Amino acid sequence: MKKNLFSMLLLFIVACSCSANNGKLHVKMDCKGVGDSVIVIIRDTQLNFTGNQGVFDFTVDLPQTTMLTIAEPGIMRGIRSARYYQIPGVPGEEVVITQTDESRYDINGSKFYAQYHTADLMLEEAQKPMQEFQQKCQDMLQQGVSQDSVMNYYQKGQASLTETYARTVTDYIKAHADEEATAAIISQLQPDLEKMKAAAQLLAPAVRDGRCKPLYQLPIDQAEEYAKREAEAAKKQAAGVDAPDFTLNDLQGKPLSLKSLRGKYVILDFWGSWCGWCIKGFPEMKEYYQKYKGKFEILGVDCNDTEAKWKDAVKKNELPWLHVYNPRDSKVLADYGVSGFPTKIIVGPDGKIVKTIVGEDPEFYTLLDELFK
Repeated sequence: MKKNLFSMLLLFIVACSCSANNGKLHVKMDCKGVGDSVIVIIRDTQLNFTGNQGVFDFTVDLPQTTMLTIAEPGIMRGIRSARYYQIPGVPGEEVVITQTDESRYDINGSKFYAQYHTADLMLEEAQKPMQEFQQKCQDMLQQGVSQDSVMNYYQKGQASLTETYARTVTDYIKAHADEEATAAIISQLQPDLEKMKAAAQLLAPAVRDGRCKPLYQLPIDQAEEYAKREAEAAKKQAAGVDAPDFTLNDLQGKPLSLKSLRGKYVILDFWGSWCGWCIKGFPEMKEYYQKYKGKFEILGVDCNDTEAKWKDAVKKNELPWLHVYNPRDSKVLADYGVSGFPTKIIVGPDGKIVKTIVGEDPEFYTLLDELFK
């Protein structure tokens, strides 16, 4: 398993309900470079264990099936180099974690984990084309290829690779439907809710309704909740909807309302100094701001920042348009259904939403050309 193989599950450190199989998980580790202590994170519980130069042997009370993370203590202090190992925890089993190099580890052990090891190797092989493709995109950016060109290339290639990966995972689930560990890889089909549900139905009944059901049911529940939020956001961001008015403080600490800009096109740019894609998009935004000067206004809405970082980012990037600070207790993000950054919402002179663009998408600039040329 690559260190980042299940990075999307870092937030999936939650205890799941299980049919009835109380017991302990026996953990053995041989992970040189980890040191003499690790923490085990299960939901809001943190357990500490000691070892000797990366060699550990301990048991974790695990009354129910759960995803858990075993990590170097530095991970709690935000140290990016801290190693972590994410595994499905199954009571009554023994897991053996072996570090093969700095970026890769193997998971093996008793029957469940032996099955999981085979599935894990399949996932690792299936992900290689996607990893190579992403690396190629990064190389293109470093070689000076324009961001728009790389984005178009990425969007065309990623969809096909994602579909191929999903098909490979589904075929494996079908072929190993009677193995409990297969339940743990259904989450690899995120965020496609229908594919996840269909994959769950491929499992043998004893597996689908057995002790490992939480390993696929929780990701499905999360995907359903996400789909619900996306549907609600789509309604709030749809063309023709009245843009909710708001008043936030500008760089000088004075209140500025969206309503005060009525009569002109306004682009609401939801961003943050921590958002890499937001920052990468500024040079082209500044070009278009000058290209169609006077034909529209940009109102930058800074989110999830401190005021100091917000002001520093505006100054550093020399952003010439209007700016307001959105505090964490504000309702603006909820009113507009914004959860991804950057999000750009074009509001017409009549105060109605014209278009919503999520992410740094070339479509945004194409739309500006269509509106103002």
